[in-house]
Amino acid sequence: MSKERRIRREEIMECKVMWEPASKKNTQMDRFRAAVGASCGLALDNYDDLYHWSVKSYSDFWAEFWKFSGIVFSCMYDEVVDTSKGITDVPEWFKGSRLNYAENLLRHKDNDHVALYVAREGKEEIVKVTFEELRQQVALFAAAMRKMGVKVGDRVVGYLPNSMHALEAMLAVASIGAIWSSTSPDFGVNGVLDRFSQIQPKLIFSVEAVVYNGKEHNHMDKLQQVVKGLPDLKKVVVIPYVACREKIDISKIPNSVFLDDFLASGKGEQAPQLEFEQLPFSHPLFIMFSSGTTGSPKCMVHSAGGTLIQHLKEHILHGNMGSNDIILYYTTIGWMMWNWMVSALATGASVVLYDGSPLVPTPNVLWDLVDRIGITILGTSAKWLSVLEDRNMKPVETHSLQTLHTILSTGSPLKAQSYEYVYRSIKSSVLLGSISGGTDIISCFVGQNVSIPVYKGEIQARNLGMAVEAWDEEGKAVWGESGELVCTKPIPCQPTHFWNDENGSKYRKAYFSKFPGVWAHGDYCRINPKTGGIVMLGRSDGTLNPNGVRFGSSEIYNIVEAFEEVMDSLCVPQYNQDGEERVILFLKMASGHTFRADLVQRIRNAIRLGLSARHVPSLILETKGIPYTLNGKKVEVAVKQVIAGKSVEHRGAFSNPETLDLYQSIPELQDF
Repeated sequence: MSKERRIRREEIMECKVMWEPASKKNTQMDRFRAAVGASCGLALDNYDDLYHWSVKSYSDFWAEFWKFSGIVFSCMYDEVVDTSKGITDVPEWFKGSRLNYAENLLRHKDNDHVALYVAREGKEEIVKVTFEELRQQVALFAAAMRKMGVKVGDRVVGYLPNSMHALEAMLAVASIGAIWSSTSPDFGVNGVLDRFSQIQPKLIFSVEAVVYNGKEHNHMDKLQQVVKGLPDLKKVVVIPYVACREKIDISKIPNSVFLDDFLASGKGEQAPQLEFEQLPFSHPLFIMFSSGTTGSPKCMVHSAGGTLIQHLKEHILHGNMGSNDIILYYTTIGWMMWNWMVSALATGASVVLYDGSPLVPTPNVLWDLVDRIGITILGTSAKWLSVLEDRNMKPVETHSLQTLHTILSTGSPLKAQSYEYVYRSIKSSVLLGSISGGTDIISCFVGQNVSIPVYKGEIQARNLGMAVEAWDEEGKAVWGESGELVCTKPIPCQPTHFWNDENGSKYRKAYFSKFPGVWAHGDYCRINPKTGGIVMLGRSDGTLNPNGVRFGSSEIYNIVEAFEEVMDSLCVPQYNQDGEERVILFLKMASGHTFRADLVQRIRNAIRLGLSARHVPSLILETKGIPYTLNGKKVEVAVKQVIAGKSVEHRGAFSNPETLDLYQSIPELQDF
């Protein structure tokens, strides 16, 4: 057997089935498979057959799904994709077509059907918004934006909680053909300006305060500093969120206006009508940001059509979602899972927007919402499930959860014992879908699948149309062994380009420098040849990703190295045997200063204030030296290897290789 096919038996999971699809259930995946078989004259007996066809004949696959999904468009495409071009060429998809993302999300014809359920920490009331009401609000937002001069291609940003205002503003922006970008209120001023200052927004939406973990957090000082750092802003819209407008002073913020006054500016004698600009499939929709490992976060531009068709594929086929579904993904609007969740509106499903802590007033807050609203799909993080297990929570005994058919988990690898916990203590008949992808593709490479079993500790399958393999360092596919997650063929959800990357060099370096012609995602994974399932094994690059909050070390360095006591610092991830990640920050003290507990606390506070609480490292330790390359680059990946017990080769590339030995067998790192 060749090396790429060799299987190390001890690495293969026990293949314990946790859930199986009902034998007679006719899912949308089944119907699509039958439709493809009939249309293309193929015998596709199961998901595996369908998957391999979708990758081999990816142009035909996306054409068939365009038809199956019922995408709303004004002009049909001339060509799906030029298959002579590879993934590095970033080929244009569905050339000639014209459509609008917002029109697709608001297409549901039952006006009284609930589009949104809006819930907040500390508020008993759950607000319901019908599709007709949502369309009316989006029309108001869009009319006001047009009145102030927002046009196709302009950038509009949100510094907002997960609220209906965020969704209404985003849909209005998309209806005009402007570009939306957003971050959540827990981001500090540095983190926001590192992102928004690169894209020169014309308009920003913000709130005056938020409530989280039982505390009110005033937002006005941060907003004032952010606005000061964005000179191209024409208007600042402040949304009274916690207090009434009479108690909010916006006089210190130039060009600011309250939301009501902003919306009133777009009203004429009659209620404004919703207009949807018809735009190319590849027209920019969202700017998403990378973590900023080696400098400013990269600005990834995602297309309206690519985002829409990819999300529809995942919702309709992989999730079997329809108008009877109600989905809540616990997320902020600064995480791509928000963008992913709200696209579910295009299926006619209802979306639950929850803003607040998932543990306050009790750890049952999300389960309470499942029962109160009738949620069918609940999305969360692997960390939250492990916290519930640690607290010995047993929703199976305290809640009905009758409507719940799917639990989704992402952000970090879902450990095998969490599968046991979910099926034992939450619901035995639920599909537990671990999903994995990234901001880079605003979607998933691998994930849930309603047509095949769930095996303990494994993501169910590679997703349709995603030519995913695990490659070793020589660029050969490995099965049953750990390798770099790669994608070998074009996909419509890859970024069209990076903002401010005129010659595409940042783009090529980000994904195609490791294996020419192939997308390397920066994740280690293992594909089980017996089940087709995938086990994620953590990040393979220097990006930090604790509990699904993806960020770069440079964001930490910008704050820490401003302290006079700190000469240098190094921020690296550490993984335990379950694939969970925590962040370790090492400090090299400046001459005349000592490592002290009060300094550690001040640094923690500064990171929390400048970035967010989620960026604060788990451990802050002292070091006497930090390794550098010969050309003066700090070396994080090598230290990550050393603390994981691995040897580092090619020490000749370091200017001070002896410093690597400082990171061996550190006592504080042994108990993780």
